Amino acid sequence: QLQLTESGGGLAQAGGNLRLSCVVSGRTTSANGMGWFRQAPGQARELVATISWSGTSTYYADSVKGRFTISRDNSKNMISLQMGSLKPEDTAVYYCAASVRGSTQYQIDAKAYDYWGQGTQVTVSS
Repeated sequence: QLQLTESGGGLAQAGGNLRLSCVVSGRTTSANGMGWFRQAPGQARELVATISWSGTSTYYADSVKGRFTISRDNSKNMISLQMGSLKPEDTAVYYCAASVRGSTQYQIDAKAYDYWGQGTQVTVSS
């Protein structure tokens, strides 16, 4: 069992920055690929970024590429999402997710994730 706890959400102005963190507790050694997803009101949950167990491989949604950076520190059982050049359309609840399946690679499909955090609200004003 894993527990994922997000923090760092809040209100930012367009063009500003925010940093999200996700701490993993429980059987932390079982967490392989991890990712950040987001869900805006009335919309489906979508992948933002994902990272492999080693942290050396990453994947970003086109909408955030060049603006967001995902990172991982396994010694602290934590992943982060540095968000820059924020836009109002980045407004959403952001979720951290972890896959405990065999692959250590990043996972693009939400169905590949086994554990989810409660989410943290990010609101970007224009």
